[in-house]
Amino acid sequence: MNVDTKTSIDACAAHYGKDEEAMRQYLLEGERQALALDNRGPIRFDSQGRLDPKILEAYSRYGFYIFEGILDQEEVEDIKADLEEMRSRFPARNGDKISVSGGPALGSDCAGLNLIWSKPLGDPLGGTAIANGRHQTKLFEPEAAADAPEEAVFVMMGSLQFSESCLRVYGHPQLLKVAAEVNGEDFAPFHESLFIKDPGLGAAVSWHQDGDTHWNNPDFDEGIHGFNFMAQVYGSTAVNGVWVVPGTHKQGKVDITKLVEEAGSERLLNAVPIVCNPGDVVICNRQLVHGSFANTGFEPRVTVNFGFHRRSSVLDVKGAGIHAEALVYDDEFIRKRSRLIGYGIDARRQRFPDEVPYDYQPLRDSGEQYRWDAAAKADIKDYNLYDLSI
Repeated sequence: MNVDTKTSIDACAAHYGKDEEAMRQYLLEGERQALALDNRGPIRFDSQGRLDPKILEAYSRYGFYIFEGILDQEEVEDIKADLEEMRSRFPARNGDKISVSGGPALGSDCAGLNLIWSKPLGDPLGGTAIANGRHQTKLFEPEAAADAPEEAVFVMMGSLQFSESCLRVYGHPQLLKVAAEVNGEDFAPFHESLFIKDPGLGAAVSWHQDGDTHWNNPDFDEGIHGFNFMAQVYGSTAVNGVWVVPGTHKQGKVDITKLVEEAGSERLLNAVPIVCNPGDVVICNRQLVHGSFANTGFEPRVTVNFGFHRRSSVLDVKGAGIHAEALVYDDEFIRKRSRLIGYGIDARRQRFPDEVPYDYQPLRDSGEQYRWDAAAKADIKDYNLYDLSI
């Protein structure tokens, strides 16, 4: 791996007082175990275009798989440039309508929620009723530096309307092919966001499982709540990255409070960090127990996050109301939301004309064609009001 985290591990552990050495060993051992798993490598398809069954088997066994080297340096730099431009449009304080550069703040004219803030190194979700109470316990909140701002952005929702480079990642032909292999060729979209974990600021995300709607579904299985792709811009480490408990995606709704009690601390037993490099893309089952500690290290993490569902998981289903209003998702609702896939495919075609674009079955069957242009940019404003949240 190219990521060297020892200095950050030492810095992170130093924030844990009497638990400093226990936290250091937890981070080091978690990293060791993570790198020993056989769930990373390039995307591989056979001569019939099917995803390598060894990849599917490892994904099913662990609940996550690391696709290495999916985004090249040029594409990563495109995302970094967009990030710099978007940051210049962040408001200086939560709720301001004016950006730090003096113009209208990003999302200030949107009806949907775009920026989620946290106090530096806080855990704003843990132990609250937010997101239907899925974050059952609160993680340790280290003390931030005296000169840290009162709050910092740690999640951007509806990110595709603000970043063309993220939209192009969304239309990546190999990743969409993986989505079809996992969720069927008529797979449906879910939700997109950017997770921003700046050093000394990045908030913790308490242990949780995604998904609300289907835990008691008689057809429940390991994939019913879909998955997320997590594209890494700077890399992911034991300090700044997402930690997961492999295999928990098959266990149904997990009592996380009990897991914490069994561990004797927030350091869950058998958890491992997702450790990977810039340009790697992780597929992560939404039912997997996962979370992340506050970023008290030195490396930033920015994750381009986007997910997909089986169509059967969302069609005629009432949503959970977390990422968007709780509505019943009929064919027309799903079709309208799916236009982002069409725009992503065309945006990528224009930027990378030598690639073979992905052919999305629902668009092919309907004959709909989407062109990424100025009219399309206006069309996707507030598109996240149609997120398919289950």
